[in-house]
Amino acid sequence: GGRIVSVAAIIAVAVTTEGKREIVGLHIGPSEAEPFWSTFLRDLVRRGLKAAITRVVGATWQRCRVHFRRNALAHVPKGQTTMVAAAIRQVFLQPDHAAATQTWRHVADQLRARWPKLGACMDNAEHDVLAYMTFPEQHRTKLHSTNPLERLNKEVKRRADVVGIFPNEDSITRLIGAVLLEQNDEYQLQNRYMQIEGMAALATPQIEEVTSLQITPKAA
Repeated sequence: GGRIVSVAAIIAVAVTTEGKREIVGLHIGPSEAEPFWSTFLRDLVRRGLKAAITRVVGATWQRCRVHFRRNALAHVPKGQTTMVAAAIRQVFLQPDHAAATQTWRHVADQLRARWPKLGACMDNAEHDVLAYMTFPEQHRTKLHSTNPLERLNKEVKRRADVVGIFPNEDSITRLIGAVLLEQNDEYQLQNRYMQIEGMAALATPQIEEVTSLQITPKAA
């Protein structure tokens, strides 16, 4: 209609029970507001991914560990960042979620006296950053960072930026869809992304019916 409108492309990447990555969805919309996510997830439900989408309602929200560390160190003078980073790193060396939580709170309380904003930052981020610790140990390195997703997004952005302005949403879907098909083929040729034994530990009974989806603002 003679207007240029920014749109978001949402991509869903899953790991199968065999431990292989697979791209399972692409949706184009005007924003990343809650209705946009709801439509996207309902579309996945219609395609048969009922159990997976139902679990989204109670799924944990994982904040990237690397990004959190950068945010945390922004509250500290440059001369102290090495010491603070080493203290925070102790959290991620713990063997399980309980020990990590205990260490996190201890470190936060230690740092709070000198840098109150850093202490508040750690208080607010604790559950989201440590969510990956509730998963089997062999999966944790695949979950605590958004790097694998960012690599995919970077390739999509690189190809989309060549065009810049698309005539319609269908043209966006065709281009990005082609990129995703290429990447999905590569995933199938690669080694397992997650160990199959650990995937079995995460298995849940198949859910036959889905009543309604209540997507939180943190859906991702």
